[in-house]
Amino acid sequence: MAVRLDARLRAALVRRLPSVAREVIAVVTAEIPAYSTALTGRMRAKIEAAVQVALHGFLELAAQSDAAATPLAPVVDASFDLGRGEARAGRSMDALLSAYRLGARITWRELGSVAVSKGLPADQTALLAELVFAYIDELSAAGAAGHAAELEKLGRARERQLEQLARDLLASASAELLREAAEHAEWTPPTDLMALLVPQNRVDRVVTALGVEVLRTNEAPGLDPGVRCAVLLVPVTSRPALLQQAQNLPVVAGPVRPWTEVASSYARALRALAWGTPDALVDTDEQLGRLVLTADGDALADLSARVLAPLSGLRPAARDKLVQTLRSYLLHQGRREPMAAELFVHPQTVRYRMGQLRELFGDRLEDPHQILDLTLAVGALPTNSRA
Repeated sequence: MAVRLDARLRAALVRRLPSVAREVIAVVTAEIPAYSTALTGRMRAKIEAAVQVALHGFLELAAQSDAAATPLAPVVDASFDLGRGEARAGRSMDALLSAYRLGARITWRELGSVAVSKGLPADQTALLAELVFAYIDELSAAGAAGHAAELEKLGRARERQLEQLARDLLASASAELLREAAEHAEWTPPTDLMALLVPQNRVDRVVTALGVEVLRTNEAPGLDPGVRCAVLLVPVTSRPALLQQAQNLPVVAGPVRPWTEVASSYARALRALAWGTPDALVDTDEQLGRLVLTADGDALADLSARVLAPLSGLRPAARDKLVQTLRSYLLHQGRREPMAAELFVHPQTVRYRMGQLRELFGDRLEDPHQILDLTLAVGALPTNSRA
């Protein structure tokens, strides 16, 4: 529905548009703190011109009975672009929508006063008011959509920058490159970081439990894509407190390192991941002995084959029992009662098995060098107390 604007009233409204635009800008800068210093100089003139274009578009729309015939799309597109620009400038959507609301109020006050002074009938004046607010609503919706779209774009861009920073950290890039990447991603480096390896389908749960902002990536040197684990780089102030938050979660936790050296924390966690995808917390600080033993898997396998050769002729079940008994013997320094308790057998059974072991190994169970090799060989084996 169109407002009946005769040539005289239309001319009067057009003449008022520059002052309306100036008034809108003045009130917005005075009442909305985010714009108090933003709309000055050339930017102020540019925005005033944009407001005038929008108001001219409104008059065209108000005077036409077929709104679809009005070329409204360029004005809506301009509002969308304005919203994007506001997001890039760091101003909030609330500030933008407040500016539109003020603009609607001032536009109606100024144009309404002209309409009334020129004798526009009451029903037409009411229709003009309705069209003013509907028009501004449409422009504000376009501006809000542009603002949201730009924030999403900026968020994705920063996510990519942060993920690249994580990959640079894990690749042991130079400290200078890392500082530049952190500045580019607007990320403030902590003093220390710790690497966590987490199944990809549990990352969100772990991040929520930790309650801190982390860097993350699914791509890292040496990480097998088939394992489907993500790397989280977590700022650390208290490692025990942080791990307490992840106590019941499937996490492999590396040691704490200065933030530029977190690649070494990742390397240690990655070695522990070779033991299998976790179903609970694996704290590598509590697994240092096993990590040392398994640092060279081939050497350990050769050592085990050599020092445990006397057991090679036994059936698997008998071999397993004697291996666990030997392990217990070495760990408990030959004390029979603790061995029996650990193995869930009678002390006489321990005595019998030790007799078998002495027959097989002979004096090697008394040789310090052989004891060291045997301890290394069985120390990396999984514990199976019920042997």
